[in-house]
Amino acid sequence: MTPQDLKQIISSGLLSFPITDFDPQGDFDARSYAARLEWLAPYGASALFAAGGTGEFFSLAGSEYGQVIKTAVDTCRGKVPIIAGAGGPTRQAIAYAQEAERLGAHGILLLPHYLTEASPEGVAAHVEAVCRSVKFGVIVYNRAVCRLSPAVLKPLAERCPNLVGFKDGIGDIELMVSIRQAMGDRFAYLGGLPTAEVYAAAYKALGVPVYSSAVFNFVPKTALEFYRAVTADDRATQSRLLDSFFLPYLAIRNRKPGYAVSIIKAGAKIVGHPGGPVRPPLTNLMPEETEQLAALIETLGSQ
Repeated sequence: MTPQDLKQIISSGLLSFPITDFDPQGDFDARSYAARLEWLAPYGASALFAAGGTGEFFSLAGSEYGQVIKTAVDTCRGKVPIIAGAGGPTRQAIAYAQEAERLGAHGILLLPHYLTEASPEGVAAHVEAVCRSVKFGVIVYNRAVCRLSPAVLKPLAERCPNLVGFKDGIGDIELMVSIRQAMGDRFAYLGGLPTAEVYAAAYKALGVPVYSSAVFNFVPKTALEFYRAVTADDRATQSRLLDSFFLPYLAIRNRKPGYAVSIIKAGAKIVGHPGGPVRPPLTNLMPEETEQLAALIETLGSQ
């Protein structure tokens, strides 16, 4: 798949980040993960992000990363494209990107380089080094310590033709508008804030119609219903689902840092597709919170 092919794929439709399955000992469970992907693939997501943020990329060992990507690529071949997460310090991010390309992923989502702050020029050099290390398409995730401006993105895009996607996880509307105006159709633009459904209509108005849904992991029908409502400007359906599900869901998710991932794993277990516990430093939902989430899911009916 060429970078332009990847750009075309992520320019429409709903995307999602499958959780990564762990067994009771906390080790990667390839069989359970494959079964999860086989369950989700037919629902029609445009692409799935393997080993992304919701997939706990940050907690995977280097040896596990290849297993996750290989399992995803092998399971979803001919069904749905797989975009691999990659991140961390530059040489590590390059190693992950090259491994993902070798294993047959269709591109990477370049996650932030984590702890260390850096100048805009330094971040751009990091992104460029990763782009130059591979031939397939790269999507940069503007989030946390990776905060790219139009002034940095424009020359970076000129130097890196395979940088085809821009995902926003910051939520700075002024910055997003300025990037969209400056870069035009050079990128495919993705909404990447946690529980992106809450921001979907606003981002669509900015020219960012595509987003990744975490709740697709356990209520795929509802995730698709909401996406179609956003696409059709169906405000009545959006309002109904926001009031009945997404806002009460956020009330649980926002109780602790890291629950944006933990609540997805809890939801998957509730609907009969358990993926094991989250790994430290994340913590699982408390039993009473899991019960509240189960009651909320029950109101949606069959998924």
